[in-house]
Amino acid sequence: MGAVYSSVTHSVLLMGNNDKQRALPARWASDGRHLIGVCGLCVVNRCRIVVITDSEVVRIEAAGGRRVEREGVSRRRVLLGGLAVAGTVTGTIGAGRATAVPSPPIIGTSGWGARPNSAIVPVWNQRPIKIIVHHTATPNQADFSRAAADTLARAIQNFHMDRRGWIDTGQHFTISRGGFVLEGRHRSLEVLRIGRQQVEGAHTTGQNIVAVGIENEGIYTVERPPGELWNRLRELCAYICQQYAIRPTEIFGHRDFKDTACPGDVLYGMLPQLRAEVAGLLGQHLSRDAAVQASWPLLRIADRGAAVRAAQHLLRAAGLRIVDASGEFDRTTADAVRQFQTEQGTEEVNGMIGGESWPLLVRVVRPDDDGEAALAVQALTSGGGLEAPTMLGVEEWKQLLSHTTTSP
Repeated sequence: MGAVYSSVTHSVLLMGNNDKQRALPARWASDGRHLIGVCGLCVVNRCRIVVITDSEVVRIEAAGGRRVEREGVSRRRVLLGGLAVAGTVTGTIGAGRATAVPSPPIIGTSGWGARPNSAIVPVWNQRPIKIIVHHTATPNQADFSRAAADTLARAIQNFHMDRRGWIDTGQHFTISRGGFVLEGRHRSLEVLRIGRQQVEGAHTTGQNIVAVGIENEGIYTVERPPGELWNRLRELCAYICQQYAIRPTEIFGHRDFKDTACPGDVLYGMLPQLRAEVAGLLGQHLSRDAAVQASWPLLRIADRGAAVRAAQHLLRAAGLRIVDASGEFDRTTADAVRQFQTEQGTEEVNGMIGGESWPLLVRVVRPDDDGEAALAVQALTSGGGLEAPTMLGVEEWKQLLSHTTTSP
């Protein structure tokens, strides 16, 4: 190949014969001279793997054999414009002129008076593959000043270190209501500028070495975020996507992975808009359908509807027969959810069903099943507008539940 590769983690775009594309971390083996392994990433019969290394782009094609060749395109050119922003993903991200996105002003940890981290901050030799949006759940204060932003950053760090026992601030970046962007965990800004590694965070268990966490000051259950905050959020997300070759569709909310209301019903509902606007800043067009991701509905006391009834049937299938499948999320249902969460060892035992409890609660349903899980499927499809797949696994359940509505 005429190039030397070390045993480091690279960013990979895997494109199969169905024109789907996804970013994956991959570990490569080397004999000091040749690239000799792909660790089983090529799982389709005919695919193209594009590797973004430290200095160049390498293409590996597999179709009854494997060929490795250099693309002759610089890594910088890829990250700023061509391949890394996906070029074209059929039916999802439209082709457009890629745009180099400048970084919004970011105040480093020294700028807001951060304490030293209490231990070494781990840095992983891989790029993150997603962004997770949070809200701080602090008051929606009217003080939009820089001083207020600095005070917020110090308060968060003190809480995370002194109350939660963490080595530093949990999230990578914080955005104040006045639109000031602040580095959270030490080294996050330095590593983002380089665009090759991931600072391990403490913002979403199970996602901390693959996702950049952004906290947004305020609580957005009924209010929209201020314009200043929103503009910095979309600019920061676009810059992170550019630096790490993350697709705009890979922007999520905290509740997608945990049983939490974070980042608030309103801000969470704005994520499709955020994905589309980030894509626009990157010079891409994101269709409306692509901007809306399949997601687990968040269920809590006073909710009602088909998703609640389905959850109640699934709780009964798990042995919690005290629950009636009434379609109303009452206190008995909440108590049953807490018991289920305790048994499953979820991070939060709060009686809400979100991104952590749903995957544990759903179960495989086959066409000939007639138990409580099958009744859960019927609850979601009985209106006639939805049709269940032949067999339901976790992803099929998520798709089905994404199309249901829940009312308080």
